[in-house]
Amino acid sequence: MRKPLGLKILDGVTLLAFAAAAALVFFYAPLEAQMGAVQKVFYFHVAAGWTGMLGFVVAAVTSALYLITRNPRWDGFSVSGVEIGLVFMLINIVSGSIWAYPTWNTWWTWDVRLTTATIMELIYLAYGLLRQGVEDLERRRRFAAVYALLGFVSVPITFVSIRLFNSIHPVVIGAGGEMPTMAFTPAMQVAFFGSLIAFSFIFVDLFWHRLLLANWAEQVDALKARFEDVEGGMN
Repeated sequence: MRKPLGLKILDGVTLLAFAAAAALVFFYAPLEAQMGAVQKVFYFHVAAGWTGMLGFVVAAVTSALYLITRNPRWDGFSVSGVEIGLVFMLINIVSGSIWAYPTWNTWWTWDVRLTTATIMELIYLAYGLLRQGVEDLERRRRFAAVYALLGFVSVPITFVSIRLFNSIHPVVIGAGGEMPTMAFTPAMQVAFFGSLIAFSFIFVDLFWHRLLLANWAEQVDALKARFEDVEGGMN
């Protein structure tokens, strides 16, 4: 059970990309005039949210493919996407609170973006509970795929929420109209997009590792079943 060469190379590239992004954030991007050093959290906060939503997008697409093909491979892709998405959305929510306290003088406020992001996280936590609650393997995969597609509605709602409703969250990409908009210097833009790229590499790397882990688990289960059959025949 060796790690593929391609994955080893991706590990190295991902590490370099993250190191480069961190260097851009801490040493290249200037301090924000009003928020100061705490604004540095922003780069990882948004990148983590991007990665979390990317995981949910992958889960929705592969769930649809599973319902069409009934190939269990796509179910494994969906599970992996949800698990990674949950972790990074939690990082997004926690880092947002760290950023909010010195900026808004509170750890939490029922802002529309915070609320929709938290609801989205809870929806996908329920995905895991659903899988654990259904014993029949085929039904579990089918129910989980349908749930992942229905739960995906929360992703675009969370993304556009600050453009549809009054929010203290600044619009990061695109014009915000009357809504508060994040003002970037060219150096800040480089650090921002560098973080998005680095976290995208992290997602692909973790996704590949998760699929490899699932494959190894299946091989172990197959060996256990074969051993139990042999042991039963001997008895």
